[in-house]
Amino acid sequence: MKLTHLDSKNHPTMVDVSSKANTTRVAVASGTIKMSQDAYDAIVEERTKKGPVLQTAIIAAIAGSKKTPDLIPMCHPLLLTNVYCDVEELPNLPGFKLSVTAKLSGQTGVEMEALTGASIGLLTIYDMVKAIDKGMIISNVQLEKKSGGKSGDYLRTESN
Repeated sequence: MKLTHLDSKNHPTMVDVSSKANTTRVAVASGTIKMSQDAYDAIVEERTKKGPVLQTAIIAAIAGSKKTPDLIPMCHPLLLTNVYCDVEELPNLPGFKLSVTAKLSGQTGVEMEALTGASIGLLTIYDMVKAIDKGMIISNVQLEKKSGGKSGDYLRTESN
C-alpha cells in the first residue's frame, strides 16, 4: 500500500488535491471525559472558578477545528462552512460526551478538523476543572461518521 504523504523519493509531502472536484463534506467526531462526582457537579451547577466550562469547551472545540492545519503537519488549510459542537451530560459516568460536526464544500475531507475540535474541547474541560480532579480520563475520541469525497460515506458501528 502506497502512503499518500510520501513522494516517490520517500519524502514527506502534502497530498495534491487540485484535481479533485469540490463536494460537500461532513464529518462528526466525538469523545468522552470521565471525572469525579465533585467535578461533574461543579460543571453542571456552574460553580467552577474559571467560568462556564461547557460553553468555553464549545468555543474551544470550534477554534480547535479551525486551527487543525496549524497543529497537524500535513492537513490542508480549509475554508470550513460550519462547525457545530454539542455536549451531552453523562451523569452515570459521571462526565460528558462532546461531539463536533465539521462541514465544507471542498476538495478534501474534514475528519481531522472534527477530531481535533473534539480533542481540544475535551482538553478545555480538563483544564478548567483540573483543580477539582486531576484524575479525569479523556477517552474514545473517534470519527463517528463522514460523508462526501472519493472514499464515500462512513458510519461507525459496533463492529468497526
